[in-house]
Amino acid sequence: MRLLPEIVDSAQAIQEIRRNIHAHPELRFEENRTSDLVAQALSSWGITVFRGLGKTGVVGKLEGDLGPGKMIGLRADMDALPLQEHNSFAHTSQNPGKMHACGHDGHTAMLLGAAEYLSNHRNFKGTVIFIFQPAEEGGAGAQEMINDGLFEQFPCDAVFGLHNWPGLPEGHFGVTSGPMMASSNSFEIMITGKGGHAALPHNSADPVLTGVQIAQALQSIITRNKRPIDAAVLSITQFHAGETSNVIPESAFIGGTVRTFTLEVLDLIESRLRELSHNIASAFECQAEIKFSRNYPPLINHDAEVQFATEVMRDLVGDKNVDNRIDPTMGAEDFAFMLLQKPGCYVFLGNGDGDHRSVGHGMGPCHLHNPSYDFNDALIPVGVNYWVNLAQRFLEKS
Repeated sequence: MRLLPEIVDSAQAIQEIRRNIHAHPELRFEENRTSDLVAQALSSWGITVFRGLGKTGVVGKLEGDLGPGKMIGLRADMDALPLQEHNSFAHTSQNPGKMHACGHDGHTAMLLGAAEYLSNHRNFKGTVIFIFQPAEEGGAGAQEMINDGLFEQFPCDAVFGLHNWPGLPEGHFGVTSGPMMASSNSFEIMITGKGGHAALPHNSADPVLTGVQIAQALQSIITRNKRPIDAAVLSITQFHAGETSNVIPESAFIGGTVRTFTLEVLDLIESRLRELSHNIASAFECQAEIKFSRNYPPLINHDAEVQFATEVMRDLVGDKNVDNRIDPTMGAEDFAFMLLQKPGCYVFLGNGDGDHRSVGHGMGPCHLHNPSYDFNDALIPVGVNYWVNLAQRFLEKS
């Protein structure tokens, strides 16, 4: 592993920043303290700071001393989750019901570490844009920054993102060309029938029975309408109806999620979901009202940028520690919006299996979105080196 000594020496200070952020988590579009911390750090290193994109977003602009050239965007997310932390170590969350359970504290800290190093070593052409994004967790903060003119103000030639990945060995990298993470979509089906006495069902139009038929039929989209080689998930996660045992209610509600790697498969699923819901409801003398929300598009890596990032990763940690054909995941990520605008690459950095956690961690697994999770601080010098090497080598081509 080829780590720059200066970055290794600064890792403890970056760890303190990470744990500070972890102890003070903020939800989407509420990242005021975190944004202040990021902006103050960037300014102290002589990096030009821009605020207000995506409400609480922060952008740092660093120009090299060797003149104009290419522009590279490096992105980290800042928001936490609405989750009560189960850990009790010193840097546990001080904000009840809020927790950095996805490692965005680590992502922010690693990008700050890269910003500090590059600000001290400006012997490059071109410009590095440090993008500290709010509201990745369901708020589409990436799209909000784009809507506010991110790429008009900072016309990056390419953008790169990184996420820690539990289960992948500590310090290993994973990436793949093409679809790497799925689209995230939600649906709501409100079934309206005619309520009545449960002992006299013939006088009613039962929305519960209708909902059961719809719920079963929706799985046929995955098994009978979609090509078997096209990956997709349709999960029903909510079914609400009725309040007592002797009344057939007037309505029933079904909710869930759809995940796909292509928009073509998503179009098919949405179309069939609407057809089945309407037609089955009609067959049972009920009505169905459907709301289908397309939240995040699939994250699709660009081939040239994947090849470039893979070379950087291999030079950093060695060939055997880089998997450039990692299995895609049905999880979603709003960096996908940036990849619709600019060529780029998103990679996973292995967080290990949880053995790194401090004394006082919760008894649950060290998985993303788990109340016992904690970011692995051993990744800090690896992630900082990756960002630095990526930026320097990209701009060498200016």
